[in-house]
Amino acid sequence: MTFTIVPERPDDAPLITPLLDRTFGFDRTRKTVYRLREGVEPVAGLSFSAVAGDGGFLGSIRYWPIAIAGTPALLLGPLAVEPALQGQGIGKALVRHSLAAAEKAGHRICVVVGDPNYYRHFGFVSAPGQGLSLPGPVEPERFQVKALTPGALEEVHGVIARWTGEVMEASAKPSRRRRVRRSVA
Repeated sequence: MTFTIVPERPDDAPLITPLLDRTFGFDRTRKTVYRLREGVEPVAGLSFSAVAGDGGFLGSIRYWPIAIAGTPALLLGPLAVEPALQGQGIGKALVRHSLAAAEKAGHRICVVVGDPNYYRHFGFVSAPGQGLSLPGPVEPERFQVKALTPGALEEVHGVIARWTGEVMEASAKPSRRRRVRRSVA
C-alpha cells in the first residue's frame, strides 16, 4: 500500500469522527482522555493524515495540550486507521512522523493511553512508574509517557490535567517546572 503523511487537510476534519466511531466504537467518548480534550483544540501543526495516492483519507493522528502538575505536555491521540487497512504500517508511520514533528517543535513530554506493546516501540514507558496519574479510570498498563527530550521527565510528577493556559502552538517551547520540596520544622 502506498500512502503519504500530510498535515491534516480541511476536508479531512469531517471524516475523523466517523473513522473514530468505526475504529473505537461510539462509547469511546466516555473515556478519561476525552475529558482532557473537551473544549480544547488540537495542538496546531501536530495533526496529520495518511492519504492514498489518489488523495483518499486513510488515517489520522492528533495531539492535545495537557498539563502535568502545571508542566505543559502533549496527549497523543486518537490515532486511527481505516479498520480494513490496519496492520499495513499506516499507524506506525503516523506515530513516527508526528513524534518527530513534536520533538522538532520543542515539545518535551508526550502521554498516551494505548496498547503498551504498540507504543513501547516508540519509546513510551509506564506513566504510573514515572509518578504520573490520570484524574479518572484508566487501565494502568495502557497509561504511558515518553520524554521527547532527554531529562524532560525528571522532577515532573503528578496528575494529568486539562490545559488551561494559552493556545499551545507546535512551535512553542514549553518551560520545565520543577517540584520544590519543602520541609516542615
